Amino acid sequence: VQLQASGGGLVQAGGSLRLSCAASGPIFSINTMGWYRQAPGKQRELVASITSGDSTNYADSVKGRFTISRDNAKNTVYLQMNSLKPEDTAVYYCTVEALSFGGSWFDDYWGQGTQVTVSS
Repeated sequence: VQLQASGGGLVQAGGSLRLSCAASGPIFSINTMGWYRQAPGKQRELVASITSGDSTNYADSVKGRFTISRDNAKNTVYLQMNSLKPEDTAVYYCTVEALSFGGSWFDDYWGQGTQVTVSS
C-alpha cells in the first residue's frame, strides 16, 4: 500500500490550502484515515482523523478551521485548511489504517509528507 500526498505549499496567513492523499495498491479495506503534522523541533501530532463511518476527530488547535473528508471510491483523504496561521507551518503526513488483500490485520501506512508554510 502506497500513499501519495499533495497540495502543500506557501500561503499567507488567513489563506487556505487543500491537502489530498491517495492510497493505492492491493487494498481490501480502509478503516481510519488521518493527517499528522510535525513542525521543526516538535513532536509529530495528530491534526485530524476520520473513520470509515465518517466520525471525525480534530486537534483543538485546528477545530473550526480545518475539515477532514474522504472519498472511499478513490481511497483518498482530504484536509481543507482555512484561516491558516503561521503556527500551522509544518510537514503534513497522511496515514491510513488498511487491510491489504491476503493480509490478516489492519496495518498503518504513511505518506511521504508535504510541506505547508504559512507566512505572517
